[in-house]
Amino acid sequence: MAPNISGQNFTLRSVVAGLAIGTVICAANVYFGLQTGWVSIMSMPASLMGFGIFRLLRSHLDLPFSPVENVFVQSVACGMAIMPLGCGFVGVIPAMNYLLSQDERGPLNLSIWQLVVWSLGLCYFGVVFAVPLRRQVIIRERLRFPSGFSTAVLISVLHGQGTQSKQALDDASKGGFASLVPRDNEDGEQQEEDDRATLVNEPAKTQSESDWAANLRLLLLSFIISGLATVLTYFFPILRNIPVFGPAAAQTWLWTLNPSLAYVGQGIIMGTETTMHMTVGAIVGWAILSPLAKYKGWAPGPVDDWERGSKGWIVWVSLAIMLVDAIVSLGYVATRSLFVANSNLSIPGIFDAIHQTSWGKFLPGSRARYALLQRRDDEDDSTDDEDGISGTRADQDEEDAPENQRINSRTVGIGLLLSIVLCILTIRTVFGDLVPLYATVIAVFMALVLSIMGVRALGETDLNPVSGISKLAQLFFALIIPQSNKSSVLINLVAGAVSEAGALQAGDLMQDLKTGHLLGASPKAQFWGQMIGATVGAVLSAFIYRLYTRVYEIPGDLFQVPTAYVWIFTARLVTGQGLPYMAKEWAIAAGAVFVCTTVLRTAAVGKPWRSLVPGGIAVAVGMYNVPSFTLARAAGGILTWVWLHLMKRSSTPLIILASGFILGEGFLSIVNLIMEGLSVPHF
Repeated sequence: MAPNISGQNFTLRSVVAGLAIGTVICAANVYFGLQTGWVSIMSMPASLMGFGIFRLLRSHLDLPFSPVENVFVQSVACGMAIMPLGCGFVGVIPAMNYLLSQDERGPLNLSIWQLVVWSLGLCYFGVVFAVPLRRQVIIRERLRFPSGFSTAVLISVLHGQGTQSKQALDDASKGGFASLVPRDNEDGEQQEEDDRATLVNEPAKTQSESDWAANLRLLLLSFIISGLATVLTYFFPILRNIPVFGPAAAQTWLWTLNPSLAYVGQGIIMGTETTMHMTVGAIVGWAILSPLAKYKGWAPGPVDDWERGSKGWIVWVSLAIMLVDAIVSLGYVATRSLFVANSNLSIPGIFDAIHQTSWGKFLPGSRARYALLQRRDDEDDSTDDEDGISGTRADQDEEDAPENQRINSRTVGIGLLLSIVLCILTIRTVFGDLVPLYATVIAVFMALVLSIMGVRALGETDLNPVSGISKLAQLFFALIIPQSNKSSVLINLVAGAVSEAGALQAGDLMQDLKTGHLLGASPKAQFWGQMIGATVGAVLSAFIYRLYTRVYEIPGDLFQVPTAYVWIFTARLVTGQGLPYMAKEWAIAAGAVFVCTTVLRTAAVGKPWRSLVPGGIAVAVGMYNVPSFTLARAAGGILTWVWLHLMKRSSTPLIILASGFILGEGFLSIVNLIMEGLSVPHF
C-alpha cells in the first residue's frame, strides 16, 4: 500500500513562517550562547509554532497546512537556529575578538562585513555533506535519531494522523520512507474502515485539537511570563545573582543563584541525569578545587579573575575532562563506524553512498561494499548485485523518496565543491596571510571526515559531540602547525571552528531529514529550506552578535563567554604554552579518572546504574560555568524527575513549558538590549 501523502512541500508562506520562527530561536541562541555556551535548535517547538500560526490563519488559506509543509517550516527555522553556534559566535569569535593577546596576533577587531563573510563561508558545506550521509544513516542503517523521530511523531499527532502503539512507533522509527504516514489500499483509495473509524473516533479528534490548542496556549503563556521576568531583571539586576548561601559565599566564592526561568527550562530539556552531573561538576570545581587553589596560592588572584584567579585555574581541569571524554567517546564511535557487526564485520558504505547519491560521479572507482546495520524482520538475505549493493534497486527505491523529490547528483556534487571553495576563500578574505591556505584546506576536509562520527553519534545517542570534535581538530592542528608561528593560536581557533561547523550542521540538520523521511516530506525541499535558513541565520547571527558586543561589556557580568575561554585555553594548551601552577597535575589526575568513567559509561549503555556514573562533558560544563547557571538548571532537572517519575505525567507539556521559558527570555532580552543602549537607568 502506498503512503497517503498530501500537501505542498515548498511554499512561500512556509519560507516566511520558518524565517519568522527561526529569528526568535536564533536571537535566543546568541543570547544564551554568550552567557553559557548552550544553544538548541528547538525543532519540536518550531513545529508547534508553525502549526499554531497556520491554524490561526486557516480561514484565510487557499490550501490546508499539511504535515510535509510543517516539516519544511521547521527545516527553515532549524537551519537558522543552529547558526550562532555553527558560525562560532558563542565561542570562537569572542575568543578572537577579546582574548587573543598581542603576541598571538590579536585581539582581532573584525568588522560587521567580515563577520558576515566569515559566517557565510561556514554555513553551507555541512548542509550539503548531509545529503550523501543521509542515504547511509537513514535509508540503509535506519538510525533512530531520537529528536528527529520525536518531532515527526509530534507533527503526525498535530495534523490528526492519530497515535500508535509504542511497538508500532518503534518499528516506524526504523522504517522506510513515510513510515509514519497512513497507507492507502491497493486501489489507491483510503479504506472504508478508516472512514468509519474517523466517524466513530470523532471525540478523539476533538480531544486532539483541544490538546494542541492547550499546548500552544502553554507555550505562549510561558513565553510571556519568562519575557516579562527578563525585562524585570533589567531594572533589578540583583535578581540575576541571589546570594542563597549568604553574602560571603556569593562575594568571595561566586555561589549565587540566577532564578532565570530560561535556565530552569534548559534544565528540563537537558534532563535529570545531565543536570545532576553538571551539579557534581559545580560542587567539585567551585566548592572544592576553587578554595583549594586559592588557599594553596596556585591561583592567588580574585576568584572571578580568568587569568590569575581560581575561575581560570579550574577551567584547565574541566578542559582535561572534556578532552579525554571526547577522545574515548569518539574513539568508540570511530571503531563502530569501521567495524560494524551484522553477522560479519564490514566497512560502512559512506563512500558508496557518496558514489551512488551525489558527487561519486567525480570520484570514479570510489564504490565500497556495505551491509545494512538494521534489517526489518521480513527482509530476506538477498545476494549482492553487480554493483556490490545488497538487495535490489526496487527495494532501495521503496525505502527512499520518489526520484523527483531527491537531490540529484549534480546539485550535491557542485554544491559541495562550491561550498568548500567558498569556505576557503572567505577565511582567506577575513584573515589574509594570518591563516595559511593549506591549513584552511586541511580543516575543511577534516571537518567532512569528523562529520561522519558526529552524525553517527547523534543518530544513536541523540548527542552530537561537536565540542569534542572541535577539540580533536585543535589537537591535530597543533601537530602540523609549527609552534614558532606567531599565528599558531589563531590558526588553531579557525581550524577548530571549521570542524565544529561541519559536524554540527551535518549532524543536527540530519535530525530534520529524519523527521521528513518518516513523514514523507521531499528531501529536495528540505535541503533548499535548510540552505535558505542557513543563509539568513548566518547573516542575522552576525548582526545580533555585533549588537550585543556593542552595547554590553564582553566578557562581563552578564555575558561571561565561558566557551570562548575554553577555546582559547585549548589552543594555548595544545600549542605548547604553559599552564598555571599545579594545574597540570590536577588536569592529568582528572583526565585519568574520567577515562575510566567514560569507558564505564560506554560499556554500560542500557544498564539502570549508568546514570550514576558522571558524564565527562556534563561535569566539565558544570565546572567552567559559574554556579548560578548550574543551580537553575539543576532545578529544572529535579522538576523533570518529579513530573515524570513521581507524578507519572507525559513529557510533552513539560518540554513545551521549557521551550516557552527559553524563547521568552531569549527574545525579550532584545528589549533589555535596547534599554541598555539608550542608557535607561537600573534600580
